[in-house]
Formats: sequence, structure tokens, C-alpha cells
Amino acid sequence: MPRREVFILIFVFFKITLSYASIILHERHAPAGKIPPESITNYIFKGIGKIVLPSIIISDCIFVTSEPGKFTYESQSDEPTVCGVYLITDPDKRIEVNFLSFDVPCEQDGLVSFVDGWELNGEFFPPENDHELPFEKRVTEFCGSRVSHTFLSSQNSALVQYRVPFKGKGFTMFVRYRKNPFPCNILVNSTMDTFTLRNFGERKNCSLATIYPSAVQIVALNVGMKKLEGPSYLRQLDPGIIHHCDKHRLMDQVLIGGSNGLDTSKFELLESVCGFTSKPERSFKLIGCGVTAIRLTSSGIFDNSVSVFVRPAIDEEIMNSNLVCGL
Repeated sequence: MPRREVFILIFVFFKITLSYASIILHERHAPAGKIPPESITNYIFKGIGKIVLPSIIISDCIFVTSEPGKFTYESQSDEPTVCGVYLITDPDKRIEVNFLSFDVPCEQDGLVSFVDGWELNGEFFPPENDHELPFEKRVTEFCGSRVSHTFLSSQNSALVQYRVPFKGKGFTMFVRYRKNPFPCNILVNSTMDTFTLRNFGERKNCSLATIYPSAVQIVALNVGMKKLEGPSYLRQLDPGIIHHCDKHRLMDQVLIGGSNGLDTSKFELLESVCGFTSKPERSFKLIGCGVTAIRLTSSGIFDNSVSVFVRPAIDEEIMNSNLVCGL
């Protein structure tokens, strides 16, 4: 799926929601110096001192990319502006960041932080209750002349925030993407695709979010049906899709809704479903919100999964959405 379209949608979301934020938003340009995929595939990180890779210059305060490779930022002024590199990749991958060079003085509040997920206006994706790590372990702050730690995200999104109030100072980092054998939280990086949320038999919540109004179709559902008993599974009856599972106080369910911020735990609920079906729904659920959210909540008793097809809602659908946030 083309990434350029979804980056335009993400940029529009940032432009709207950052009107009162401390981050200064400049017009975004396509990153220069794209690295051929084969050079990354053949790249051995331990040999970085012997391999010269072209740098992608971080020239915009809000910089969104799915490219691997070397990124360089050099402050052009002494202003204490807070900016960010928003990294996103495929749903089944994690993001690894290593700093190759680092010169951010701690004076005058100079600071860089790695965020496991995305943050905007004080809201995080994945939200605190949907993440495997406690909040204090998701944000690492540092400054000075050297960073030796390797940072690895828990899902397909990560953020490097920085405030460098010294002209000529900055950093160079190397970004690559690692396979995630048990993906849980997904920030959508395509404009039309099918995604699967699964708890792998664990007691946890998994979330999917798109940063645009969306049309959502349930393609397959198996929630609250496959009971875990030792190494074997017991299949109960196949009831089809059960609606309003939240009203029955069931812990295993899929919640579909939307919000105007990144925290999908605070979203407005359109529908909750559970049950079993292998047939796609005939109709789409139309979410007319800045962020569309799908959450799989699991008790750990069942091996739950849900597959959904997601695409941007067209203008006519947005006008007739099943849910419009803030009304």
C-alpha cells in the first residue's frame, strides 16, 4: 500500500490538533536521501564504522517517516523549540534506534527523549492500560555528549522528541525495523488494509488506531470462544457476532469507536462485539472522528482474535457517520 497518502492524512491530523501545542509545525517535505532497501538488508550494524551511509536530514519540526537508515538533526537556532521524529512501520515490526553521534548540552533545558509509542498533546498511543510496560519505562530522557543505549519499541510506532537550544548542536541516529513475533498494538500506516488483533491467550488489551475518519468492517471474529485449558483448546458453539457485549459485562470483547486524540482508552464507543464468525460483515461502521480506535480486551481465559478491514471514509460517509466525536 502507498505510504505517501497516509503520511498526508497523518500530517493533516497533526496540523489540526497542534494548533494549541508547544510544537512549531512547519510545512512538511518528503525526506531526501532515500536508502535502497537492499543496502539495509545487507547492512551489519557492528560494521557501522566501516560503512558510509547517506544521511536523511531532519529538516522539519514534525518529521514522519517509515524509512530505515541514518537520520541527522542539526539545530539551526538557539530557540528552545520542542520537535519530534515520528517513526512508523509495518504492523508486525518493532523500531530500533541507535545514536551514532550525540551532542545535546544539558544546559538551558537541552533534552532528547525516546518514547515507546507516539505522544501528542500529552496523549499517548498505545494508552497506558494497553501497553505491556509501565509508563515510566516507556519514556527515556537523556542529554550530554554520548548515548550508548539501544532503544527498541514494543510496537510499530516510536517517537524521538528533542529540544536543542544550541545552534549547530544535534545528533545522528540509525533506525531499523525488527520482526515482532507477537504484535498487539497497531498504529495504521496504510490507507486500505486488513489488520488482526490477537491476545495470544494472555490477559491484556490490544489496540488499533488510524489517524483519520475510517470505514471499518469486521472480516473475522473469535472472541470469548476458544477457551484455554492447558495445551488444548475447547471450541464452544459458534453463535456468530454477538452485539452489545459491554452491557453483558463480558471481559472478552472488541470495542469500536473514535476520539479526537491519541489516547484510545478515552474514545467514544460506537459498538462492542464478541462471538465467532469467519464471514465478513456486509456493512461498514463509519467513524467520523480524528482517530478511529479498535480495542480487543481479553481476560486471559480465551485465545482471542479479530480481523478488520480499514479504509479512509469518503466525504459523503463522514457526513453520515455512525459516530461523530464531540457531539
